[in-house]
Amino acid sequence: MTEIIDVEPVDREKTESLKTIGWISYILHLVVAVAAVVPGAQVSLGLLIVALIIDLVKRDDAAGTWQASHFSWRIRSVIGAGVLYLLTLPLWLLFLVPGWIAWCVISIWFLYRIVRGMVAMNDGRAVGNHP
Repeated sequence: MTEIIDVEPVDREKTESLKTIGWISYILHLVVAVAAVVPGAQVSLGLLIVALIIDLVKRDDAAGTWQASHFSWRIRSVIGAGVLYLLTLPLWLLFLVPGWIAWCVISIWFLYRIVRGMVAMNDGRAVGNHP
């Protein structure tokens, strides 16, 4: 039998606020991630930067909650994809097809991470290597 624990109103408001911020960030990430894997679909890198800034600014507010893992997950996803794109940039400049393949793989990996995070957020649980 599961025990129901009543959460203080302040904690409930904080949890809901963080969840709303998390969903906004995930949706911005998702728009960019889907556009990265759909041929011809281009969206502004600005959306990704806005989402990253939101995550960096609000990350400390989530410290000690299950949602902290989501802020770290999104930040690591953006930084990881950015580094991988930069490392494979020479492939675009020297060999078009390998560069295109590398960027497709990176984009699919990024999309996977965003969807995985959204599923965990929807379930109300931490994401990644967190319990």
